[in-house]
Amino acid sequence: MSDTPLQRTPLYDLHAELGAKMVPFAGYAMPVSYPAGILAEHRHCRDSAALFDVSHMGQVRLVGDDAARALESLVPVDVVDLAPGRQRYGFFTNAAGGILDDLMITRRESDLLVIVNAGCKDADMRHLQTNIGHRCTVVPMPERALLALQGPKAAAAIARLAPDLARLTFMTGAFARIAGIECFATRSGYTGEDGYEISVPAEQAVALARALLALPEVKPAGLGARDTLRLEAGLCLYGHDIDDQTTPVEAGLT
Repeated sequence: MSDTPLQRTPLYDLHAELGAKMVPFAGYAMPVSYPAGILAEHRHCRDSAALFDVSHMGQVRLVGDDAARALESLVPVDVVDLAPGRQRYGFFTNAAGGILDDLMITRRESDLLVIVNAGCKDADMRHLQTNIGHRCTVVPMPERALLALQGPKAAAAIARLAPDLARLTFMTGAFARIAGIECFATRSGYTGEDGYEISVPAEQAVALARALLALPEVKPAGLGARDTLRLEAGLCLYGHDIDDQTTPVEAGLT
C-alpha cells in the first residue's frame, strides 16, 4: 500500500454531495458509483445521457511548427495530415511495437491537444519531453478538468447550452461557450455511445457539471458504469486489455 495521499479532481466535493462511493483509481479518489447504482447508471447512459468525471486523465498541448511531425515520430498513425478540428485515436509504442499508452489527438488551430490515460500520464509526459521536447513545446495542462457527457440524448441536451456543439461530427472538436463557460469539446467518448468530452478550466468545472446535471436528460455516472459500458462496446482499457507487451495489431486496433 502506498502512503501517498490520493489526489482529488476539482469535482470531488460535488461527488460527495451527490452521494458517490469513492474509490482509489490511478492515484485519485474517484466515484465508482452513485446511489442509483452501476446498473442504473449503465442503462441511463445507453438510454439518455450520463455525466462522467474524467479529470484524472492527462491533458497536454504540443505547440510549434514541427509539433505534428514530431508527434508522428512516436505514434503509428498519421498526425501530419490531420486537419484542424479533427481528432484521431493513437498509441505510444516501444521499440518492439508494444503499446505504452493509448491516447486521443486533436489538431487545433495553434496546437495539438493530446489526452492520455491517468495511470500513464507521468510516464507519457517524460516520453514526450525526452523524445520530442527539442522539436516542440510540451505543455501539461493540470489546470484543466475533463468531463464526458455520453449517451443518445447527449447532443440534444448540450445543444440547449451550446447550440454549436450539435453540429460537431464524430471525432471532431471545437471551442465553445457552454453555460457561459469557455471550453474545448470533442464529439467522442469511451462508452460506445454518442457524446462529448469537454475540457474546462478546473475552477469552473463544478459550475459546468451543475449546468449539465440540471438538464433533465442527464444523471451522474461513475467508474463502474464507465467500465461496463466500454466492455460492452468492446473498447480496450490500458493495463487490462492492452499493455507494453501488446501490439496494436495483436489488440485488433488497426
